[in-house]
Amino acid sequence: MTKPVSISLILLTFNLAAFAADPPPAAPAKPLTARQIVDRIKQNVKTPWLTTTVDTFKAGDPDTPVTGIVTTHLATLDVLQRAVTANKNFIISHEPVFYNHLDRTEPLGDDPVLAAKRAYIAKHGLIVFRFHDHWHRRMPDGIDQGVSAKLGWDAYRRADEDSYFDIPAASLKDLAATFKEKLGASVVRVVGKPDAKFTKVGMLPGAAGSARHIKMLQRDDVEVLAIGESPEWETVEYVRDAITQGKPKALILLGHANSEEPGMANCAIWLKTFIPEVPVDFLPAGDPFWSPTPETKK
Repeated sequence: MTKPVSISLILLTFNLAAFAADPPPAAPAKPLTARQIVDRIKQNVKTPWLTTTVDTFKAGDPDTPVTGIVTTHLATLDVLQRAVTANKNFIISHEPVFYNHLDRTEPLGDDPVLAAKRAYIAKHGLIVFRFHDHWHRRMPDGIDQGVSAKLGWDAYRRADEDSYFDIPAASLKDLAATFKEKLGASVVRVVGKPDAKFTKVGMLPGAAGSARHIKMLQRDDVEVLAIGESPEWETVEYVRDAITQGKPKALILLGHANSEEPGMANCAIWLKTFIPEVPVDFLPAGDPFWSPTPETKK
């Protein structure tokens, strides 16, 4: 005679079988390192990576796990401090960290300002990477794209020409005021007749150099050129002479940081599309200049 099987034994057997069928828990994903993030940048920027470039790690250990990313125009000490407060240890800077284009520190020697900045980076385990050449070489140029969006000028951009815009007629003084307001600049300098009206604008953020500035100004379809900065004896004087000759030209100097910061805000938006694992934010370095007013003269 067959012995009856208890209900409890059946349930126990069923539960053991179900437990055995469950897959083992997945191991937690390893945090991304700064080097891995830069590898993703290289894959997504869609332009060949240059063998000679300033786009390299400037400070910190690239194999450090990343707690968060900050994009900025300049990795100033103030920006680094705000990144630490926000618990973000990977800073992607458009411009140099150590006061010259190639970030060469040898000429500075035992400079105390340099030493203090390096010590702060080391103390807080920060990693700093420069992203300049390839962000400009991207199509469309990542800086130009950000500035155009900030100005609300995307609809005015000429087809296939990122740097050229056909805008509704505006006086030079109103155009300069628009740049000042939209870009949050404390100081904007202008060469030209304030009441002259223009519709054809060229834009070269940053310090593109007088050769590129003047080449653009030579075009009949560029009346106003908006730039970041230039040595005052170069593009500035070319425009002044052109105006004296009766040519419809003008120049607006926005300041280097003001002219490029929206492009690094744009960079943060772009990074989020392929780096979902860590938070990404833009931190402005801000306009370093101010203009005296009756209130500030006291």
